Amino acid sequence: MPDNRRILVTNTTPLIALSVATGSLDILRTLYDRVIVPREVAEEVLAATPQAPGAAAFREAVWLDVRTTAIDLPIYLNNTLDLGKASVIQTALVERIEKVCIDETVGRRIARLNGLVLTGTAGILVKAAQQGYPVDLSAALERMHSHGIWLGEEVKRFILAAAVS
Repeated sequence: MPDNRRILVTNTTPLIALSVATGSLDILRTLYDRVIVPREVAEEVLAATPQAPGAAAFREAVWLDVRTTAIDLPIYLNNTLDLGKASVIQTALVERIEKVCIDETVGRRIARLNGLVLTGTAGILVKAAQQGYPVDLSAALERMHSHGIWLGEEVKRFILAAAVS
């Protein structure tokens, strides 16, 4: 794959979680030159009410590369994952983009099996903090929790350890 480490294809959950954690999606803009959102993911983010967590931040992030055409999914992805995660993986494979942002275990496993590099909400928060992005990780975790976004204790420790390093 070409050297495109500053390009990311992202799934729904990280978009919602990051917008809740930080109030916008600008954290992605600081870490990546291009953030691709497959049509299926955009539809998931916007399917809820306009007041749903993440919807306003998603609409305001006009710099996102939101695709308007559905991607053809191979049968194995279509039968294994929901449309959002399957479209993220297939978009990355078709466009030869090495990095995807997926939080859910099964999606991450399938992405790895397809040779993709992974990040998720936790990885993005930590990387941003390490690069000087002004994010209070403890407050970000609290905002996520208050919106029903649950992280395991190990993931929380990983994120908070970045706050002191």
